[in-house]
Amino acid sequence: MSRISLLLAFLFPCFLSSLAVAQTPVIVGYLPQWGLYDDPPWSARQLITSGSAPLLGQIDYSQAFVVDGHCAVADPNADIQHAYTAESSVDGTLDAPDTPDGPVLRGEFHQLQELHRMYPRMRLLISLEGKPSAFADAAQPEKRAAFVASCIDMFLRGNLAPGLSAPGLFTGIDVDWEYPNGPDDGANFNALVLEFRRQLDAYAAGTHGPKPLLTVAAAPGLGRYPGVDWKLVAGSVDQVGLMNYDYNGPWQKLTGILAPLYPIPGVIRESGNVDGTVAEYQAAGVPAAKLLLGIPFYGYHWSGVADAGTQHGLGMPGQAVRGDAPFHEIAALPGAATPFRDGPSSAPWLYDGNVFWTFDDAVSATAKAEYARAQGLGGMMIWELSGDTGDGSLVKAMHRGLAGTGSALQTPAGP
Repeated sequence: MSRISLLLAFLFPCFLSSLAVAQTPVIVGYLPQWGLYDDPPWSARQLITSGSAPLLGQIDYSQAFVVDGHCAVADPNADIQHAYTAESSVDGTLDAPDTPDGPVLRGEFHQLQELHRMYPRMRLLISLEGKPSAFADAAQPEKRAAFVASCIDMFLRGNLAPGLSAPGLFTGIDVDWEYPNGPDDGANFNALVLEFRRQLDAYAAGTHGPKPLLTVAAAPGLGRYPGVDWKLVAGSVDQVGLMNYDYNGPWQKLTGILAPLYPIPGVIRESGNVDGTVAEYQAAGVPAAKLLLGIPFYGYHWSGVADAGTQHGLGMPGQAVRGDAPFHEIAALPGAATPFRDGPSSAPWLYDGNVFWTFDDAVSATAKAEYARAQGLGGMMIWELSGDTGDGSLVKAMHRGLAGTGSALQTPAGP
């Protein structure tokens, strides 16, 4: 074989691999632990009934806690104890009771097991969340290795509670440290990611299984991460999920767009946008193929907003209403089907002469998905799945946008 043939034989598989990444962006959805307590309750079954499940390549379960330097089940009732009925469970069967031999896994973890049986290519990650001080403590040099080992033992080896084991339930770990406080925390953030990667690789070698995924959730701006080396972090993680939302919200007096794709012309207060954040992380050393474009499945509103003429309440003073509302509630409001919209961003808003709403809808979700595909991003990330409509309109819009005309986008979670 000639040198040219050898070179082509080496490069062609690499080209095909990179092409496959570009053509198969993933849709990642955070599944909320607290959905069990909603009225009415929300659970993974809705992903089946809405038709969203086959379109999701990955679910990040929110949440696990960091307690005293170790990983912990955040809500034992929701996670491992609650008994689902045949009507509310993913597979239509009643959860089993405990036996004389020991406890039986129930709760949302068991629902995830059922979901994975139906869609075996769907990846399931546990999202580590909680107080930033708890992360800062666990990431100290003398505690770091034991902390990471506890997370792997609990969520990958599946040692969830005494007598209760579910090995292989989760296939990776998502680290959501919001946020390191100063350069010392930033340096420990770097070291913590490296330690997770080291131990996850050792776990995979010991089990002879696939390498678990390691991901991080990242703020819509690098200012939250003093001391963090994003090029180093990107070399160890599989995904950086950008929280491309909360650029504007009820902490400010002026109305604004929750998650604009591009700057909105004529708006007095500009608080950032998705495109700017994506460019910022790439400039810091994160490859496009590892970035997930985040999208909110919720919205904010203000009352007492005066009309600004051509802007229809946008950028005007108002009384901010605390808290958010899921998209499925916003979609039922008068005018939601025909909102005002910024052309370049496709960002929608509602304004009735008094109340101003900002959110994402199917049109803006499609536009963002098309942007993610055009930029060669790794996919999109949803916060969070319970906000969608009963027919999964936002997830389906994202899938259409990522597929594009004539794209070879696969359905990653199919049975």
